[in-house]
Amino acid sequence: MIPLSVAELIKVVRGEPHDIPEPPPRITGPVVIDSRQAEPGSLFAALPGERVDGHDFAERAVAAGAAVVLAARPVGVPAVVVDDVVAALSELARHTVRTLAPTVVALTGSAGKTSTKDLIAQLLREAGPTVWTPGSYNNEIGLPLTALRIEESTRYLVLEMGARGIGHIRDLTRLTPPRIGAVLNVGTAHIGEFGGKEAIARAKGELVEALPPAAAGGVAVLNADDPLVRAMASRTEARVVYFGEAKDAAVRAEDVRLSDAGTPAFRLCTPTGCADVTMRLYGEHHVSNALAAAAVAHEVGMSADAIAQTLATAGPLSPWRMEVTERPDGVTIVNDAYNANPDSMRAALRALAAMGGAAKDRGGRTWAVLGPMAELGDDALAEHDAVGRLAVRLNVSKLVSVGGQEAAWLDMGAKNEGSWGEESVHVSDARAAVELLRGELRPGDVVLVKASRAAGLERVALDLAADGRGAGADGDGEVAAR
Repeated sequence: MIPLSVAELIKVVRGEPHDIPEPPPRITGPVVIDSRQAEPGSLFAALPGERVDGHDFAERAVAAGAAVVLAARPVGVPAVVVDDVVAALSELARHTVRTLAPTVVALTGSAGKTSTKDLIAQLLREAGPTVWTPGSYNNEIGLPLTALRIEESTRYLVLEMGARGIGHIRDLTRLTPPRIGAVLNVGTAHIGEFGGKEAIARAKGELVEALPPAAAGGVAVLNADDPLVRAMASRTEARVVYFGEAKDAAVRAEDVRLSDAGTPAFRLCTPTGCADVTMRLYGEHHVSNALAAAAVAHEVGMSADAIAQTLATAGPLSPWRMEVTERPDGVTIVNDAYNANPDSMRAALRALAAMGGAAKDRGGRTWAVLGPMAELGDDALAEHDAVGRLAVRLNVSKLVSVGGQEAAWLDMGAKNEGSWGEESVHVSDARAAVELLRGELRPGDVVLVKASRAAGLERVALDLAADGRGAGADGDGEVAAR
């Protein structure tokens, strides 16, 4: 955050001062939306919410040290009042990015955004001070909050951009114009909201349309293995760099393989050289994520050897994304419960199947504890049924479907595919799943837990990872982002 006087803040957000003392305080700390995070010199943005109103916590934020409150009405403490607090945050973020001018890297896609963003962040911080989206802060609130974390020393700003409809990504790119934009894939996430993959592609492609022309340094990083993403090359004036396993990809993977534990290895080739990569992350789907990150790193000048070395040590920076815990009794818990869609569900099941080879050698079994996938519209029954069937085809030992109707469809798909009896079980909620598994797990078992965020299945993974000793979760407090 750039240090600001109250007068400068008023000018940027076009606000009105209320209850400002003399001399006016100076904003020197971070921008926060939770009064518990307020600290001396911070700016507290009083956001209205469905359950709580930030204005009710303005006094508490100032008592904790906040210099000023950004509010939609007077709150009895030093405040700058605006018509729309979210819009004012956007204006402040735009001003900050324009003033400090870091290289902005933005990415989007139907699956893998957060994992890829974490990989890009770990690569770019090797090249210079880097700020990146925490967790999945990828919407109209989370993105400006991320941008407002940059400082004068920040060289790279890495932003994940989500969309709930046409025009959303276009609006985010106007807030923080990117120079490098990466599109990972076009899948079925939120297909019920968009109405089809073509509409999803139209929305995701707004990112490359927003890039500056090649002559001004714009770079579009596109997945050569996804036809809908490859076609976006015609929608941008930026220079196009393809990544993938296709022969014409400038940044590509060769000799892709999985270890017995399910971690990928491959030969990374870039225009300036090749290097071998062995990753710590689980699942072959991380190869594509790593290639997208490598393409971005190559564009800022990193060598193939430097990229490979960083990818070899990179881990998840965001919680509940293929987060692996080895229990003392030999049970492995894979917490991938942050979110789910048909593409990421299939990728996680394939990762579980790959990990199952080593598990079965130890006398263990693979368990898929799966919950509903949200926002699939008319495709919900078919997609849940297909995931249940895939679990059988991948020889997953046990399926536990958790929740209501959608979970019942998962169970139905498995039983119809494999005539499963006790191998597939449908339970009502997370508590029932934990009780079932506590009585069944044995050393060597590997348990995958995955569902859409609203299902709250992280409670299952956290309880089991703690060996059943009260590891409940209340959520991570992230802005509602996709």
